[in-house]
Formats: sequence, C-alpha cells, structure tokens
Amino acid sequence: MTRTCGSRQHGDERAPSVLSALRSPRLLRTEVLAGLVVALALIPEAISFSIIAGVDPRVGLFASFTMAVSIAFLGGRPAMISAATGAVALVIAPVMRDHGYDYLIATVLLGGAIQVLLSVAGVAKLMRFIPRSVMVGFVNALAILIFAAQLPHLVDVPFLVYPMTAVGIAVIVGLPRVSQVVPAPLVAIVALTGFIVLAGLTVPDVGDEGELPDSLPRLFLPDVPLELETLKIVAPYALAMALVGLLESLLTAKLVDDITDTRSDKTREAWGQGASNVITGLFGGMGGCAMIGQTMINVKVSGARTRISTFLAGVFLLLLVVGFGDVVAIIPMAALVAVMVMVAVGTFDWHSVRPATLRRMPKSETAVMLATVAVTVATHNLAIGVAVGVLVAMTLFARRVAHLTETRRDLVEDEAGEVTAVYTVTGELFFASSNDLYTQFDYVEDPDRVVIDLGASHIWDASTVASLDAITTKYERKGKAVTMVGLDEASAERHGRLTGELSAH
Repeated sequence: MTRTCGSRQHGDERAPSVLSALRSPRLLRTEVLAGLVVALALIPEAISFSIIAGVDPRVGLFASFTMAVSIAFLGGRPAMISAATGAVALVIAPVMRDHGYDYLIATVLLGGAIQVLLSVAGVAKLMRFIPRSVMVGFVNALAILIFAAQLPHLVDVPFLVYPMTAVGIAVIVGLPRVSQVVPAPLVAIVALTGFIVLAGLTVPDVGDEGELPDSLPRLFLPDVPLELETLKIVAPYALAMALVGLLESLLTAKLVDDITDTRSDKTREAWGQGASNVITGLFGGMGGCAMIGQTMINVKVSGARTRISTFLAGVFLLLLVVGFGDVVAIIPMAALVAVMVMVAVGTFDWHSVRPATLRRMPKSETAVMLATVAVTVATHNLAIGVAVGVLVAMTLFARRVAHLTETRRDLVEDEAGEVTAVYTVTGELFFASSNDLYTQFDYVEDPDRVVIDLGASHIWDASTVASLDAITTKYERKGKAVTMVGLDEASAERHGRLTGELSAH
C-alpha cells in the first residue's frame, strides 16, 4: 500500500510520496528506471545546448547534473526534470561570445538570484493569467520543436539509421501492450545499442556529439571585476535568463499538474529554480530550467511521480558520462531519436486540431493557439511565443468585452412637463469600451437635463473617467446639466478620485 503526501501535493491524495516509493519495490523500480531513461536522453541534449551556448560539452553536462539533483530537493513540482536547456543557452550565448566564460557564469549566478527575488515577489501567481488556448499552443509548439530537433539526426546519415529509428519507435509503441515492467524507451536504447555492437556496424552515436567529461565538477568562482560595468554587461542577459527560465518551468509544472492530476507549489518551484541555477553556476554550469521533453519521458512515458526519479536522473547522468563514458558514447543516435519522436507525438494535443474541435471552438481561441504555435516555432523561443499568445488573448478578450457594452436612450417627461434624456449604460467600462462611449450621446438634440444611469455597469480605469468627463464637459458647453446615478461603491470611489484630474478628449 502506498501512503499519500498531502502536504507536498497540496491536498491531492493520489500522488505517492518519496517514502511510499522507497517502501514499494514496484514504485521504486519505476522511479529508478525512469531516472535512467531520462539520463540517457539528457546526454545528447546537454551536449547540443553546450554547442549553442558556445561552451565545452562538460559545461552543459555538469549543469544538467547539478540542476536535476538540486531541483529534486528544492523544487515544488515532484518528478519534473530540470537541466541545461536550449532556451537558456540561446539567451546567454552572446555573453560567452562577446565576454567569455567567466562572464557567462556571472550571468548564471545573477540570473538565479533574480529568479529567487521574483519568486519572493509572487511572480508564480501570474500563471493564472495564462489562458488555456495559450497553454495548448505552448504544448503543440513544444512538440513541433522537439520533433524538428531530431531532423538533423535523420539528414545525410547512413541508410541504416532509418530502419533502426523505425524499429525503436515500434518497440516504444508496441512493448507497453505486452509488458510494462521495464520502460519501453530503455528497452529500445539497449536493444539498438546491442545490435550495433554485435553486428559491428557504424552509425552516428552519442560520442559523435561531443567529448564526454572524465572528472567530477569542481567549485568555480568567476574571475570578473566586482564593479558597475560588470553588472551593466551581465544584468540584461541575467534578467532575460531568469524570465525565460521561470516561464518555461512554471508552464511545464502546470502541464505536469494536469497530466498527473496533482497540484504543485509554484512559488517553491520558482525560488527552487533560482537556487538551483546559483548552485549550478558555482560549479561552472551554464544554467537551465525545466525540460518539458525529458519531463514527458519521466512522467508520461515512464510513469514516474516522485522526486526520486529527478534526483536519480542527475546521478545517473554523472555516473554515465564520467564512469561509463565509453559505453554511453556508442549508443546510436537513432535510438534516442526514436525516443524523442515518440515524446513529440505524445506531447502534441491532437484533440485541439481535430476538425470537430476547431468547428466548436471560438475563432478567437483558435487564433490565440495558432499565434502561440507560429511565433514559438518561428523564434524557437517558448517564452516569446507564450508572451505573444497572452498579448493576442488579451487583445481579443478586450475587443470581445468591449462589444458587450450597450447604451440606451429614453426621453422621460415629468409631471411638470419637463423632458429628461436618460441614458442607461450596460456592460464593463474600460479603455476598450469607454473610448466609444463618447459617441453614443446626442449632444445637440437632447433636452437641458441629462441623466446617465451607470447602475448596470462598472468603471474599471482612468480612461472611462476621462470619457465621462469629456461627455459632461461637452453637455455643459451647450448649457445642459448632466447627472450620473447608480454608481456602485468602487466605481463611485474611482470616479470621485479621478474626475476633473484628467485631460478631456
């Protein structure tokens, strides 16, 4: 029987704890094998990201080790994998190119510190403002990028690579239908490696991606002058790294929450990412964040659910590259490509692109999803894609809400025979809707008394107050009196504080 860990999962009682996994041979086997598969998949990725950043492969590999081990203890999302990533590598590459390795490490240290500060400031709470359509676009774009990253390994290669990749995919797809004792990706990697060794064949392997380290990481302090000029150099890149890393990590955590039906501590994950980057920098690593591809291998493919798999992924990575580098080097890339192709297929939200779904989905939601995918794939930057998706969603939402505002004009005659124009405004009043409010009044034909009934609306911002001031001013210029009624408490307070203080149209 497994025990639950409600405190770690914030009330979700279905997630196994570390202790329950350690006491259950079945759960422990799942965690151990998942960690091994992830470690094997991390090696070529870390080497590739090192090349992007312009550093030695050991820098990316050691970063992946320290990030994975650190986040296993510090992070708020169990079973999520953090390591050296392409997004962070792209951000910090200019520092390495223009200023050298010491400045790169200083950037990583400062970036981690900024992440800790942002987490304390509550940046994780901003995740609630990311719409579902942006999340779907994020997931689909990521699947496309994962698949596209495998294409270079399938171009200008020996013909044998293609059937080997096909066999690897067949094993990953078919084996779980027969047995789930051992993760199918691990079986595919071992089987294809054994085939190459026994047959004496030559195909591209992990060793071709770069030289593997033969020593343990050591403490490293960057040799940079502690002065304002250094801060001016590294601060912009450190801030970009912090934002990109947090965005990818928090989005990945949210995705894992959905997959596992559990909840995670996003604030803890945010400062855990920062602390892990500081630790990584102190050991000469290039920094990183959550890796959604490897996380999907760990959670969705291998079935891991605890911090054990994350910790072991880092430990196995170090053992493999330092202690068994010669063995790891002969793993054919075709095996790892097969694993990552199936990760891409499993990550993509196929339901979101079905014709029936697209017909039912509002066009604005589909537009947001497509914008997120298009920008992410075009820039190869998930942070930029998500930012654009959120901006598009906000714009379309504001446009939609603005059209829900209505103004009705009634002429009311009292007992004395005096006529009053009563305008009833319905809907939310903010910058997008209030700009058109000014044109909804008949300034010439209205009688001398005008009443604006705002009982069915709400004033949200200064733009609305400015519009109401402009309406009042125009009526007064024509010698007509305007009275506003029905304001709720918050609207009345905002209007009273700002009216007359803003420039009229």
